[in-house]
Amino acid sequence: MKTIKEINEKIKKGEAVVVTAEEIIELVDKKGLKKAAQEVDVVTTGTFGPMCSSGAYFNIGHSKPRIKLGGGVCKFNDVPLYTGFAAVDVYLGATAVPDDDPRNKVFPGEFKYGGGHVIQELVAGKDVRLEATAYGTDCYPRKRLETYINLKDLNEAVLFNIRNCYQNYNVAVNLSDKTIYTYMGMLKPQIGNANYCSAGQLSPLLKDPCYKTIGIGTKIFLGGGIGYVAWQGTQHNPATKRKDNGVPNAPAGTIAVIGDLKQMKAEWLVGTSMLGYGVTLTVGIGVPIPVLGEETIRYAAAKDEEIYTQIVDYSESYPQMVPGSLGEVNYAQLKTGKIIVQGKEVPTGNLSSYSRAREIAEELKSWIKKGDFLLTEPVVPLPGAESGYAFKPLKERPINYKEI
Repeated sequence: MKTIKEINEKIKKGEAVVVTAEEIIELVDKKGLKKAAQEVDVVTTGTFGPMCSSGAYFNIGHSKPRIKLGGGVCKFNDVPLYTGFAAVDVYLGATAVPDDDPRNKVFPGEFKYGGGHVIQELVAGKDVRLEATAYGTDCYPRKRLETYINLKDLNEAVLFNIRNCYQNYNVAVNLSDKTIYTYMGMLKPQIGNANYCSAGQLSPLLKDPCYKTIGIGTKIFLGGGIGYVAWQGTQHNPATKRKDNGVPNAPAGTIAVIGDLKQMKAEWLVGTSMLGYGVTLTVGIGVPIPVLGEETIRYAAAKDEEIYTQIVDYSESYPQMVPGSLGEVNYAQLKTGKIIVQGKEVPTGNLSSYSRAREIAEELKSWIKKGDFLLTEPVVPLPGAESGYAFKPLKERPINYKEI
């Protein structure tokens, strides 16, 4: 057994052995679990895909005279921000769109610009137009503000994503007779295609499926800079059914992440338009897994052919919350470009970039090997980690709200 403290000492001395989640598979096949656990200190992971529950909060600084944005209206490049904090604290959601966007009035809507694009432009160093109106008070008398802002001039700019890095996700298909537009992309009628969204054997939470090393306080690669796991993500559901190797075969855990936006790069935070659905942000995340023993390596060495997920109909079952699956498939099958669904050969497509996930794992590996990135001990484990994956299941059922 090793400790994170011992691994960090090796990193400081330039002696740590660091491999990516792809490389550990080959190493284990060649040398076995025990030898690999003795030799390797850190396994790096990566994922790069659309993550809607993302955004950033800002403190824009005070104007002269002062203005109170709380309770008022604030927009960056016509995209509205949430202002319900204090005088000049605001939050921009990745999925926000301008008030005059036609949305799906002309279907399918194009959603050409929104919060995700604004975040990318800010990180790229572009000037962004700020417009704000307020009701005015004795201490904050100004009622209107129009100016250009730049990321470097803001007091604080923090990426804070409340649900990222989904641990596994559905394969989406369409059983209906018409084309549909979803957050899983365009789905052709009568199972004309199948879309998935995961880096599979590179994806962070699939390589530490029971959250033995990933927890609150874990230091990560976030958007090209350094970030941290702040909490479990919304919809965190470790009670999902799992295979014998501990890997969930359906959507399960998630993480909330936070980091300094000023350190990040536009190539790893990309505003993305989803036809007929909306705007999102494609986020790059890499998580280091400290090798504490053979169990760590056993989980980290899971291959695409050992990681399964569910095929779900997005024309009726998903929107109407009808439980069930059309079948199960592994990521090796998905990556061949075709799978069999209800006896039909169906082409597959990935909304997540495997090649970019590999780049992230390699970049994080280089940071650690150079001594620029030390590991952190989680302050609190993610729910579900303490006893493998015992956790109250997420309620996948209609909530009994009173109809109005």
